[in-house]
Parts: sequence; structure tokens; C-alpha cells
Amino acid sequence: MAPLALVVAGFLAYSVPPYLTLDPAQSRVPAPPGFAAHYWLLLAHITFGTIAIVGVILQIWPWLRRKHPIAHRRIGRVYVFGGALPAAVMAAVIGAVSPFGPVVGTLDVVAALLWLGFTIAGWRAIRQRRYADHRKWMIRSFAMTMSTLTSRALSPIAFLLVMPRVDDKSELILTAGTLSAVLSILSLLLLSQWWLDRKPKKPASAR
Repeated sequence: MAPLALVVAGFLAYSVPPYLTLDPAQSRVPAPPGFAAHYWLLLAHITFGTIAIVGVILQIWPWLRRKHPIAHRRIGRVYVFGGALPAAVMAAVIGAVSPFGPVVGTLDVVAALLWLGFTIAGWRAIRQRRYADHRKWMIRSFAMTMSTLTSRALSPIAFLLVMPRVDDKSELILTAGTLSAVLSILSLLLLSQWWLDRKPKKPASAR
């Protein structure tokens, strides 16, 4: 948990400060022409997304789940309704008008819809006391919560792969951004499914 929390803290420390000024000129995502509300939707997405990523780290912490189940349930409600669901809706809207091209925009919308669907399925499962299904869907929801962070982490690799083949700077940025988005979504979906399918080790006493 500690390395994951440190990675998330570093990501938030890098990503959030430019938006604390409420100055659209500081935004790292350029607004598409004719869409004045873009910055404020982006700001809302970042706010809700910050709540989601902090909340989901607490949710997957085994010690908190075991020792403080009431806190786990309450934080879960905050994660779902104050973080993941509104952040996913905002991400879908922003992705639909992405200034980084139609492919990146489509990937952003797909990731947002997956995040939305996984979270709703996990919430419905716990309401129906289907605990095993709840765990599966929320692990997938956790994976999609980490999508932007993973995409940023994979960007240097994408640039190294694309740089020898693309000379134009703007095309290089778009191509590398597209590749990192694809790698992020695919790797997170595959890793979350691998985690669910793996066979847990038996305790030493059982062996």
C-alpha cells in the first residue's frame, strides 16, 4: 500500500496545483474552440477524480477493511457518489470534445464509460449483498480510476517508441498520447482480470 500511496501522492502533487488558481490559462488541457464551459468541466473532473483516487486507495487497504468496516462502507459511498461517478461523467463529456484528436477522444470516452459501468455494477452488487461480485467489479473500478495516472506513467515509453518514426512535433505528441492511452486501458484491464483469475496461495498452516 505504501508504494502505491506514494505514487498517487506524487501524481496529485504534479497534476492538481495548476488548477488551484482557477485560471484557465494554467490548464494543461487546451479548450476546444467554441466550448467555453470546457475548463470548468475539466476542473470538476479533477476535483471529483482527486476524491476518487484518494478514496479508492483507502478502499483497497486490507487493514482498513478488516479493522474498520464501518469506515470502509462510508468511504465507499464517498468514492462512488462523490468521486468516481461524477468524475466519469465529466471525463466522458470532456473526452467527446478532446483537443488531442478523435482517437484519444474516443479512448477517453471508452475509459470513462467503463469506469462508470464498473462502479455502478459494484455498487449494485453490494446493495444486493453479492459480496464476491462487489469485489470483482470494484477491482475493475479501481483499475479505471488509475487510468490517467497509468497513461502519464507510460507517456515516456510511448515517446521513445514513436520518436524515431515521427518528425513533426505536434504529430509526435498526438501519436505518443494515443499510444499511452491505449497501453493504459489495455494493461489495466488485463492486470485487473489477471488479479481476479489468479489462484491465491494457501497459508503455510494449510500447506
